[in-house]
Amino acid sequence: MLTSHRFVEQGKLHDLVDALEGLTTVTYLEDVRETIGLGDKLYAAAAGAFPKRFRAETRSDAPGVILFTSGSFGAPRGVVLTQANLIANCRQIAAHIALDPAWVFFNPLPIFHVFGLTGGVLLPLLTGMKAFQYPSPLHTKQIPPLVKDSGAAVLFATDTFINQYARAAQPGELSDLKFVVCGAEKVREETHNLITERFGPIPLLEGYGATEASPVIAVNKPEDNRRGTVGGLLPGIEVRLEPMEGIPGGGKLHVRGPNVMAGYLRPDGGIDPPVDGWHDTGDVVSITDDDDRWIKILGRVKRFAKVGGEMVSLTAAEDLAAAVWPDCRHAVVALPDPKKGERLILVTDKRDADPAPLLAYAQQQGAPEIAVPRKIIRVPEIPVLGTGKTDYVALQRIVDAEIRRAA
Repeated sequence: MLTSHRFVEQGKLHDLVDALEGLTTVTYLEDVRETIGLGDKLYAAAAGAFPKRFRAETRSDAPGVILFTSGSFGAPRGVVLTQANLIANCRQIAAHIALDPAWVFFNPLPIFHVFGLTGGVLLPLLTGMKAFQYPSPLHTKQIPPLVKDSGAAVLFATDTFINQYARAAQPGELSDLKFVVCGAEKVREETHNLITERFGPIPLLEGYGATEASPVIAVNKPEDNRRGTVGGLLPGIEVRLEPMEGIPGGGKLHVRGPNVMAGYLRPDGGIDPPVDGWHDTGDVVSITDDDDRWIKILGRVKRFAKVGGEMVSLTAAEDLAAAVWPDCRHAVVALPDPKKGERLILVTDKRDADPAPLLAYAQQQGAPEIAVPRKIIRVPEIPVLGTGKTDYVALQRIVDAEIRRAA
C-alpha cells in the first residue's frame, strides 16, 4: 500500500493503517523521496527524453485501474477498468467537446474517484493540455485564487463544491473560466444563477456518468448547455431503456461501449464481466428522439417510492425543497407506511423548515401533493461522501434513529 505520513495524519487514519500493517506492506512516499539519488534522476531524465525506449509494455485489455464505487446507496464495489476503457472515454469526450490545447485544467477532485481521474488527469495528458492538480476539494477559500493564478480555463467540480467556491471567491477570481464541468450530483438552478450573478455567463456543464463507464456517458456542451439535462450522449455508446412500471416517458438505462468496464472484482481476484457488454446503470432517464440524444435523469431505481399506488421520484421531492430553500441542503428518503405503502421523509439543514411552504410551492407548480414530504427531520448538516454526493446510507441511519427515538 502506498500512502504518505501527511495523508494518514490529515485523515486521522492511524488505527486503520496499524490494522493493515499486519496484512500488507505499507510504503510511505516521504520515505521513498529520501532514497532518490543521482542515478534515479539521470534515469528519469533519460526516460523523459526517450519515452518510447523506456515505456512499460502493456495490453489494451489489461486492467488500468481498479476503482471502488462511492457506496452512496450501499456497499462499494470494485470496478476493473482496462487501459482501453480509459483511453476510449478520453477520446469520446474530446470528440464531443472541442478542446483547445492552450487551455489549463484545474482539478481539485480526488483521483481515487473516476471523475477526477479521467477528466482531471488522463484527459489533459492524452490531449496535450496542462493540468493543475489540487489535493482536496474541501479548501473552499484557497481554491478560487489558485484558479485565477493558474490561468485555468476549465474547472472540475460537483454542485456542492462549485457553490461553495462561488460564495468564498473574491470578485474576478473565477471570471476567466471558459466553463465548469460538474458531475456526481445534480446541478441546482440556484448554483447556475449564483455563478452568473457573481462571475458572468460561465456555463456549468452538467454531465452524467458511472464508475463502470470510465465514467462519462453524457455531458452538456459550452455552446449547447441545456439546464435540467445531463447533456448529449457521447459518441460510440449504445443505449437501451428498460420500461419501468409507473414511470411513463422514461426507462432504466443500460449502456454498452468501448468505455464500459471489464467487470466487477470478485473477492477471489476474478472478474465478473457485464452480460453481453451491457451495464445496468440503475438510473431512470428519458432520451430525446433527435440526433443529439440528450439525456434527462428522472432518478435512480432505488430513488422512487410507491405512495398510494403512485410512483414518486425522491429526487423530484428533493428538488421541491431546493426550490423553496435554495441556500440549504436537502435529502429525501422513503419509509414503509401501513396505509400508503411508503411515505416520504425530508432531512434538511434548514432549521425552521416546515411542510406548509413545500405544499404551497407544489400546488403552484402543479406538482402532485403525494410528492411533498409531510415529515421533516432537521439536522446540523446533511452527510456527504468525499465526492460531495449525499451519503444515503448514513442518512438512512439518521432517519431510522430519529423514528425510533420518536416512537
